[in-house]
Amino acid sequence: MRAVCTAVGVATMGLWAGGAACGQKQGAGHSVQVKGSDTMVNIAQAWGEEYNRIRPDIAIVVSGGGSGTGIAAIINGTTDIATASREIKEQEKADAKKNSSKDVVEHVVAYDALAVYIHKDNPLTKLTKAELACIYGEGGTCDKWSDVGIDVPGCAGQEIIRVSRQSNSGTYAFFREWTIGEKQDFKLGSRDMQGSKDVVDLVEQTPCAIGYSGLGYKTASVKTACVASNDTDPCVEPTIEGAISGKYPLSRALYMYTLGEPSGEVKAYIDWVRSDAGQVLVEQAGFAPLTKEKRTVAGK
Repeated sequence: MRAVCTAVGVATMGLWAGGAACGQKQGAGHSVQVKGSDTMVNIAQAWGEEYNRIRPDIAIVVSGGGSGTGIAAIINGTTDIATASREIKEQEKADAKKNSSKDVVEHVVAYDALAVYIHKDNPLTKLTKAELACIYGEGGTCDKWSDVGIDVPGCAGQEIIRVSRQSNSGTYAFFREWTIGEKQDFKLGSRDMQGSKDVVDLVEQTPCAIGYSGLGYKTASVKTACVASNDTDPCVEPTIEGAISGKYPLSRALYMYTLGEPSGEVKAYIDWVRSDAGQVLVEQAGFAPLTKEKRTVAGK
């Protein structure tokens, strides 16, 4: 059994295994609890497994549930680290401060390009912010693929099937704010998935579908559309380079949050994640690593 418990494939059952249940040989060691973003759960698992290989006395216990779930756990003091694919809100910071008398500290650990996924047979190549708002936003009139000027093979009736994330997802919050604004609502009737991989899997199987998810979940069986902020700006493909530079409009940082400045094993782990050794795994997982000047030297 592996030393890391992870949310992958388990979230729909609502079951999270703890470190002892994973069968790791902890001895007199310690565990670090990491909870939150489903977008980050694969890279969080990879970090935890590699760290346990070099530090077998430390168990990194990873679970998902969404960015909101992780941030709620930080507010309630039930996790050491919250992972999030969105920035923590001011009210959430205030709630954590009220509960613990400590400030929440933000640690950027990677970058992501939030990709717009379509079926591999969909001829669409480009989408603007306004078109995405028309497709997803309440009151938007783009309900058929013909409304954005295309005909999708194998899509009976040409009705757009909108694939989204649940509302506690940081990916959901980020995409909604970028497309229509934080105070606006999405249309009812979307297919709301619990995990990032679930979005891509459904789009792959559904010719009429469109969805959004992290770049690290891209496969050869789906297409991504280039995205433009408006009709005059260039349309940019979701890439690691675009995420690092910020040229891709749906670029975002990926975060770890702690209550107060981390210390002890928690600090050592976050420093390692932000070091060259941890950032190699970011690239392998399909996300964008920190630039050299933003990395830490593990153990310093």
